[in-house]
Amino acid sequence: MEGSAKTQELTLSMGPQHPSTHGVLRLILRVDGEFIRDVRPDLGYLHRGAEKLAEERSYLQFNPLTDRFDYLSAMHNNAVYSMAIEKLAAIQVPERAEYIRVIVMELNRIASHLVFWGTFGLDLGALTPILYAFREREKVLELLEMVSGARMTFNYIRFGGVRDDLPDGFVPALNAFLDEFPHRLDEYDALLTGNEIFKIRTIGIGRLDPGDAVALGVTGPNLRASGVAFDLRRAEPYSVYDRFSFDVPTRAAGDTFDRYAVRIEEMRQCVRIVRQAVEQMPDGPVQAKVQRNIKPPPGDVYARIEAPRGELGVYLVSDGGANPYRFKLRAPSFINLQALKKISTGMKVGDLIAILGSIDIVLGEVDR
Repeated sequence: MEGSAKTQELTLSMGPQHPSTHGVLRLILRVDGEFIRDVRPDLGYLHRGAEKLAEERSYLQFNPLTDRFDYLSAMHNNAVYSMAIEKLAAIQVPERAEYIRVIVMELNRIASHLVFWGTFGLDLGALTPILYAFREREKVLELLEMVSGARMTFNYIRFGGVRDDLPDGFVPALNAFLDEFPHRLDEYDALLTGNEIFKIRTIGIGRLDPGDAVALGVTGPNLRASGVAFDLRRAEPYSVYDRFSFDVPTRAAGDTFDRYAVRIEEMRQCVRIVRQAVEQMPDGPVQAKVQRNIKPPPGDVYARIEAPRGELGVYLVSDGGANPYRFKLRAPSFINLQALKKISTGMKVGDLIAILGSIDIVLGEVDR
């Protein structure tokens, strides 16, 4: 029609300094007006060669470097690396240490999901959620600081157990937090979950079908939001997770809202697990008698756990020496990011901000 507006496709670079890319991520967009025709992540801005660094360090020396992968859930990185070594060297972890591991990992899961909740609200224009989220996250970090001396990069879970036993005053402080936190989650629901603007921005946006989720290797809350009830704590129990009663939250639509809602419910389940762990935790040692300069027998193993962002796996190869021969990380953020193109094509640029936030990536384990 004569006089009608004409558009043509345009290639845009979003990031790596854009605040909504949650780190040094660059997205190369092909857009037609406001509509996305293609999106391609351009990675590598945070690459540090950490997997190669493992070959130059002893098994114990490399443990602190695992904190730097997903720095929002460092306890899980420590745990899966330690589990791989224990599997390779046939190390029996004391029972009390296993319970402590569960407690600190579930607290770290809460802290990680709180960052997601606050930053997700911020992505969509709501400032208050991040202030609420960091209020509670501060209390979790204080608890983790009590046991490890650090607030983000803990280096606390070691092969054979944990570095130190729980300090005096930890359990009462933990119980006080567990009593208060469910009420705070109710506040979160009232503040953001039921907000009409928030629902318009998220419901029906960026839908991921269960078949596509499985085909793309998506795991964690992003997979469960598509209706697939797969959680390694239940499907392939490790540590002492088989002793606890908890639900695996799922949703059906697989959209941006469901990915958000699953994480909110997961925090409630974390509280259930930690309560049971505190009640059941036995006395005893927290570290097996293992040489610090361990030399596992030659062989290869794969260990995996349910981290806040999905299946976190370590493939470890030993040649019988004091250093790992090969170390490979199966990073859920990196693999979940594959779904971005599938669920963003056809959406608007403004929707991409919500979709990327709902995937909840951490660039430290995307690039490594």
